[in-house]
Amino acid sequence: MAAVNEDYPARMYASGPDPWRISEGFYEARKRQILLSCLPEPRYVHCFEPACGNGELSVQLAGRCDRLLACDIAEPAVDRTATRLADHPGVQVRRLAMPADWPDERFDLIVLSEFGYYLSWPEWQSVVSRTAGSLTGQWTVIACHWLPDFAERRIGTEELHAELAARLPGRHVLRLRDEDFWLDVFTGRSDSLASREGRR
Repeated sequence: MAAVNEDYPARMYASGPDPWRISEGFYEARKRQILLSCLPEPRYVHCFEPACGNGELSVQLAGRCDRLLACDIAEPAVDRTATRLADHPGVQVRRLAMPADWPDERFDLIVLSEFGYYLSWPEWQSVVSRTAGSLTGQWTVIACHWLPDFAERRIGTEELHAELAARLPGRHVLRLRDEDFWLDVFTGRSDSLASREGRR
């Protein structure tokens, strides 16, 4: 597949404040609701959300985490997310490129949503490796990506998620394949939520 021009995010944001229409319609709202409901812990200590875009999901993640690091390669996205989350003291928003600028921190939740297909295969392998090396505690990794093809795609969604399943430690506890997106959940816990609540 053709490589994505490095200026692609900047060109997209030059077309308007919400170039992928993340804030519009029930599709995106429903997808965020599904993602959040698939998290197996009620609350997390430290979450990392690369490729946060305009911060639609970031706002909701901030309510589930003591600390949140949200980042994006596009300066307009960083500015908008930082403005939206300015009243959340536990939130940091930074301009970072993945995987080159992966933070030297530990997280118990990493959200890999709607960006892996823009990377080259070695870059995605690096993201997976860095994810595996950044986990702490009873961690969760959740991945969600669009299924249909599009011009800028460099890696198929099935390949993206297969690499996560092959290389992340812990357990693969949930796979949801909607007709438009694919979602997977991995955890460092050895027991299920029902077991922890005495239901099994």
